[in-house]
Amino acid sequence: MDAASDRIIDAGMNVQGPSTERIVPAAPIYEDLVPYYAEICALSELRKKPGLGVAVRSGRGGHSLLYLNGVRVDRSTGYPILELCPPHARPGRMGAAISVNSHYRNANWVAVEDRDFVFRGALAPGEPVTRETYERTQALARARGLLDGIEFHERFFREKPPGMSTEDFKYEISIATDYGVQLGRHCYRARLPLDERRMQLIVDFLNALNLPYRTGAAFYRWRLINDNCVHVAHNALAAAGFWAPWPTGQFAPLAVFRFPVPKNMLVDLALRANDLPLEDAEALFADDAARRALLETGTLPTGPAALTSMGPAIPDNEIYDVGKLRLIFYDNPFWGPYRGWFRRILSEPRYTDLLANLRHFSERYRSAAGRSQRRAAWPPDRVRFHDSYERYLATETAKVGDWLNRLDAPVPQVGARP
Repeated sequence: MDAASDRIIDAGMNVQGPSTERIVPAAPIYEDLVPYYAEICALSELRKKPGLGVAVRSGRGGHSLLYLNGVRVDRSTGYPILELCPPHARPGRMGAAISVNSHYRNANWVAVEDRDFVFRGALAPGEPVTRETYERTQALARARGLLDGIEFHERFFREKPPGMSTEDFKYEISIATDYGVQLGRHCYRARLPLDERRMQLIVDFLNALNLPYRTGAAFYRWRLINDNCVHVAHNALAAAGFWAPWPTGQFAPLAVFRFPVPKNMLVDLALRANDLPLEDAEALFADDAARRALLETGTLPTGPAALTSMGPAIPDNEIYDVGKLRLIFYDNPFWGPYRGWFRRILSEPRYTDLLANLRHFSERYRSAAGRSQRRAAWPPDRVRFHDSYERYLATETAKVGDWLNRLDAPVPQVGARP
């Protein structure tokens, strides 16, 4: 799959039409409908070919990024700080990826702007990974100051080749992990649509997370089972009410039996963003995070346009071995559920195609309408939840109908198959 086909999967449609001389209004792309969204990006292992600069290899657990669309990065102080892009400033055209890495000494995360640069570096569509494009990507990262103000732990410089500058070494060991990730890794993505308010909560959480390291009050130390890249992404989404936080700093002998890994969290997000029982108000009320989200933000974790996609490593590759890249689940290999869930997500169009997804949710909202009846004996909090649930269904039904109309697709009738 090349960059063009990957983008079509993300949008759920091909907006290109026949070439004519008259001007035809472009069909809305995904970011026109959903300017604010978070995306978990589960990255495969990385295997650099020998003899090409600094030797870099990673484990089968891979790496993860949290891509935030609708945010920008303020570097004016010499240190990355996230800002929400306001609605009047075309937030759908801006975004940044958050990367957590054991390299960092004075930061929990760094931010990389520009979606294309995050995934493909400085490569044009269809361009191979060569020594020239590899070096061009690093040069552009340096020019953009992606690691300005970020200090690395001294132990990592033991592998620095003689004659290589400290800054060049930092960008050399960060490429294909913090930026230009598909130069050497497969990338699986699960997207969560958000609104301005919830994205602001994520931005505030992440900025607060970096604050003690930015001020020098503490030094960051990455810990596999207690404070890794997935903990940060999971807890950023928890700050927006998507699910419960994942505790960090747990007693290690206990934490080792259950800790977050990239591929598991991708599946967890895709399922929670698509499969909560919208038609069962009682079940939603019993879900603590879902109940709080509805009462506090008027939203639920499950909703339309939460799509999953896959972007392979660039196959024509002089720098990285991309033939058999692995990304494992942390699950029982014999009867664990994650492999089956993952296959279902990638095989059912409602998880990967925008039109199929919107038709699916249109039917679900219409089916859910009127199912929950207020009861006289309910306590006040249950009545408030019921009223919020009814307003939510009405709002979401209208929104999905509007999106389908904008995509020039018929709204399905109750009982029709998506």
